[in-house]
Amino acid sequence: ALAPFLQDPGLPFANVLTEEQVEEAFRAEGVSFGQSEDAVYTPAVTLWAFLSQMLYTDQHRACAAAVKRAAVFYSTLGREISENTGAYCRARAKLPEAVLRRLALDAGRRLEDSAPPDWLWCGRHVKLVDGTCITAPDTDANRKVYPLPPSQKPGLGFPMLRLVVVISLATAALCALAFGPYEGEETGESSLLRRVLDSFQPGEILLADRIYCAYFLLALAGQRQVDWVVRLHQARHPDFRRGVCQGIRDLVVTWERPRRPPWMDEATYATIPERMQLREIRIQVDEPGFRTDEIVVVTSLLDAERYPMQAVAELYHYRWYVELDIRAIKQFTAMDHLRCKNPAMIHRELWVHWLAYNLIRKSIAQAAMVHGRAPRRLSYTGAQQTLAASWDRLTTAGGDQRLALAQTQLRMIAQHVVPDRPGRVEPRAIKSVPSHFPRLTEPRPQARRKLYRHWALR
Repeated sequence: ALAPFLQDPGLPFANVLTEEQVEEAFRAEGVSFGQSEDAVYTPAVTLWAFLSQMLYTDQHRACAAAVKRAAVFYSTLGREISENTGAYCRARAKLPEAVLRRLALDAGRRLEDSAPPDWLWCGRHVKLVDGTCITAPDTDANRKVYPLPPSQKPGLGFPMLRLVVVISLATAALCALAFGPYEGEETGESSLLRRVLDSFQPGEILLADRIYCAYFLLALAGQRQVDWVVRLHQARHPDFRRGVCQGIRDLVVTWERPRRPPWMDEATYATIPERMQLREIRIQVDEPGFRTDEIVVVTSLLDAERYPMQAVAELYHYRWYVELDIRAIKQFTAMDHLRCKNPAMIHRELWVHWLAYNLIRKSIAQAAMVHGRAPRRLSYTGAQQTLAASWDRLTTAGGDQRLALAQTQLRMIAQHVVPDRPGRVEPRAIKSVPSHFPRLTEPRPQARRKLYRHWALR
């Protein structure tokens, strides 16, 4: 199932996710469907077809297209199968969400653990955090779990999910994911991040925007021996006249513990320190096109000699990478609008999206290692296109031929270098606006009845 993602043991990062690890994950969850000799959609083939859907867009992502790819695969083995999508859809529904989640997160964790020291920041692993929203088909089942945003009229909008992702700065791999409804109690980005704080390892650095600059969230991270670099929340007003001065626009200050929030129990509140020392750094933004002239960054990296102000400022500038990573999977792999009709399949589709994303990132890391490049300088879109172009061929190739094809893939991926364009300035506008159908302003059945009524009056 994973052959197209360059699994050959002769390549770097081959231990990120192997066939044996996939089989072990399925065994651990008791997945045993389709094990007879004449079975078509075994767990491996079903996962292979599901992953292939994530590499394509538009009509090539449909279940019918995945079944046709499976039919072509079996034809190379001298076997014909039905092109009816029913059996494949039933097999997808048998893939446990827990297996897909484990595979996706294991791939990201193993890739991050294998990153060489020269890919790290000051020898430390940095995790980028940000939130985003995606939509799902407007079905009764989806609306019950993921209601429409309050601003949407019934029948006009789509069920919306809120996601918080934790992505590696070094490899761009997904390390943790939390998601839930767009609206409701404990569905904000800070709440979702608290669910996955256990995914951070001692000594790592959390890098995030100002929405995550909350005393209790940062204190909980500190309890896990996790450092953090975040932008100061807009509700806090820095006073650079108070504190221990470590340089121009560089202070060590003390924050007092606020009152216990409703979501925190008293036992947890008692473990939160009453005071917290942190470092405030004022950064001047001199590049045209930026929306602010200066920002204030707060961090637990108090040692100004080991972590100079300019180094911390540069690190915060890297936070923008997570925006590009989210854009890559939402736009280039079309995760911005999911396709499945019920929440259970929505969850499976979401995890397979991220599994494919992490495996593409693994292929990029392999190309970077072999060809002496930084993984962040290689194009995600170029890697996805390369893998999709050779998907069927790598699946059926064997032995030396597969290794030769994999090496060709790595060379092609390494050729897609993202240009280094520091200080690039672009207006937030486009030259032309594509034509659109008029926006639907009433439920579709109601609009359809009007069309029938208009036709009957002619």
